Amino acid sequence: MGVELIHALEQLEREKGIDKDTLIEAIEAALISAYKRNFGSTQEVRISFDKLTGDVRVFSRKRVNDNPNDAMSEISVEQAKAIDMGLDIGDIAEIEVTPRKFGRIAAQTAKQVVVQRIREAERGIIFDTFSSREDDIVTGVVNRYEKKNVILDVGKAEAILPEKEQPRNEDYRYNDRVKTYVTEVRKTPKGPQIIVSRTHPGLIRRLFELEVPEINDGTVEIKNISREAGSRTKIAVFSRDDNVDPVGACVGQKGARVQAIVDELRGEKIDIIKWSANPVEFLSSSLSPAKVVRVDLTEDEKVAEITVPDFQLSLAIGKEGQNARLAAKLTGWKIDIRSESQLREEIERQLLNYDRNFTYADEDEYDDEESDEDGSYADDGEYAEEEGGAAYVDESGEGGYGVVSDGGDEFGDETDGDGYGADPDGVRAERGGAAFGDDAGGIEIVLESEAYSAVVQSDAAGDGYLTK
Repeated sequence: MGVELIHALEQLEREKGIDKDTLIEAIEAALISAYKRNFGSTQEVRISFDKLTGDVRVFSRKRVNDNPNDAMSEISVEQAKAIDMGLDIGDIAEIEVTPRKFGRIAAQTAKQVVVQRIREAERGIIFDTFSSREDDIVTGVVNRYEKKNVILDVGKAEAILPEKEQPRNEDYRYNDRVKTYVTEVRKTPKGPQIIVSRTHPGLIRRLFELEVPEINDGTVEIKNISREAGSRTKIAVFSRDDNVDPVGACVGQKGARVQAIVDELRGEKIDIIKWSANPVEFLSSSLSPAKVVRVDLTEDEKVAEITVPDFQLSLAIGKEGQNARLAAKLTGWKIDIRSESQLREEIERQLLNYDRNFTYADEDEYDDEESDEDGSYADDGEYAEEEGGAAYVDESGEGGYGVVSDGGDEFGDETDGDGYGADPDGVRAERGGAAFGDDAGGIEIVLESEAYSAVVQSDAAGDGYLTK
């Protein structure tokens, strides 16, 4: 082989980063196998490789024994002394057995070993390079399709863009340049396998870091991302500097920054939302572009009931529920959306208690048999009426509504009952948080609870209407 091999090994060390000593060790190991294979030897041998001249020598290793039984592995004391006077019983004697034609075999073996080691070293370099770039962006050029997977040229290696990592709205042509997100780098017998994605939310994060200096230097922080690749993305941002608007920094002058990202994502819509520690504010912003009127929270269950104007109900929900779904994923709350009219109907139901306390009947439906001559409060919560007017009576004698005056137009109060009380002037009385009052103009009912406060009024004609 000679000096030329040494120079070649030194050049490989400089260009490929492969250590020369590592290559020499690999060549020596390969030469041992080549010697045993070509010369049918089973004896133990050692290869000596001169690192200065490149010369190769083969030595057979035998143990010194005063009575050798195996000539392939043992040597007598006399023979050992002839080689080296310092050898004694139990020592290992090395005898040169280099074949005459071993130089050609050694050259071929060295070539194979060097090529194999170069290939392994390149694979190792590629693996180390891309394994350190996991969760980062790489730019690749579309090379070919394998089934439905896209193979990208990313420099010294190829990356695989699987079908499930491709947005539905994207098609790729030969030589297209695309930015992808490295999700995994695997070691395989054929070399490192690089898996990339165009649907991962991390792609959005890295693109904003590239386009927005405030995010790259940490002034603006991306708190969370919810994405339906190819369609819409919501991103919550927060500024550590009160003088920096996080949304404005991400949008850029005339929308230049976010538009560059939208172009890279081939038209995917992006909603940039200001993050807030106040869940009401954060939830209100998360449904952008819809405007929120009211937010009611159930903290224990992390459920938010959000009210929006009637004309923006469909906008808040989004196509096939997409806007509400992304908002829920972004905030971590379960979101129920309703319109103002739906909220008003719910308040009316709670005010009038249709299904719980009272059922009002028309005059034709009153049960005369269950009322007395002066008018009484009938069973099952129904009113009884006669020509003299309507009156409440206490049938049980306790806990009732109380006997009233002959006119039957005023509420009475019984001292030992729990009924409603009022004086002739219509003073309001309270029971269970609801107050009933009677005046000349009609009846006013006020309901107050933790969630709602509203008033139902009726005029003298008895026509009711709802006011907030």
